[in-house]
Amino acid sequence: MTTLVPAAERPDGDGRERTPRAHCIADSAGGLTFDVRDPGTPGDAHLVLLRRGSGHPAEEVRLPLTPASGGSLRAALPSGVALTEGRWDVHAQVAGGRLRRLAPGAHDLRSLLDRVPSGALGHVAVRIPYATKNGNLSVRSWWRAPHAEAGELLVADPGLTVSGRMYGTVPTTAAHAELALRADPSVLVRAGVTVRQRDFVFTVPYAELMSRPGLWDLWLCPDGADGPRVRIARIIDRAADIADRRAVHGYPAVRPAAGRGVFEARALYTQDNDLSVRVTAVR
Repeated sequence: MTTLVPAAERPDGDGRERTPRAHCIADSAGGLTFDVRDPGTPGDAHLVLLRRGSGHPAEEVRLPLTPASGGSLRAALPSGVALTEGRWDVHAQVAGGRLRRLAPGAHDLRSLLDRVPSGALGHVAVRIPYATKNGNLSVRSWWRAPHAEAGELLVADPGLTVSGRMYGTVPTTAAHAELALRADPSVLVRAGVTVRQRDFVFTVPYAELMSRPGLWDLWLCPDGADGPRVRIARIIDRAADIADRRAVHGYPAVRPAAGRGVFEARALYTQDNDLSVRVTAVR
């Protein structure tokens, strides 16, 4: 039986090491299928996903790799398999050999663009394969229960108007939005919310943010002070195949006058596709 040979010992025709690639297909239910090319002859083969980061216990998900057409190996990550929110690095392992990082191949993510989860299970799960800055394959996973999806943003003075939709619960007339200062989450600004079934809209008052420059995170309290506090994010719209929106969605800055100085407020999405407003002093 042939095991998976380390890349350094299996050069390409020009002497460069050859890294196995995985082509990914997303389905409308939220599952992913991985087709691994050039993996070697399968023995006891697995696709191994390792959750990245040191601030939490190590987690791994092992999926069996089985022969598929064209000499590739296939693994399926069904939507029903829980994948903790975060970034997961994708590896292959054959016959107990060492883990080998996989490179991204062709991804078919068209089903994500039209996917509208019902939220009937009380949560929204999204998995997006992407290429890291080092050219490796990873999967960004979101698991929000419930979830507040940001929609249209209207950038104007005196405030930013945010429209969105709630999944997993229905906002009540007691709903309100909160803006929390990232450097000191105890500093809060509250905004009233207008609701219509699952849809919500509110306006962020710039004037109330000017006294504390910094990054303000946006939250929705769909049941008021006695219910859950939900981070507002954008993960399931028509561009749902984007793992990081920071370089994709840019919004103009607004400079309302405030007190003795001039301040600039700009809406942005974080690396986790969460919605925030950055307030900076302008000299």
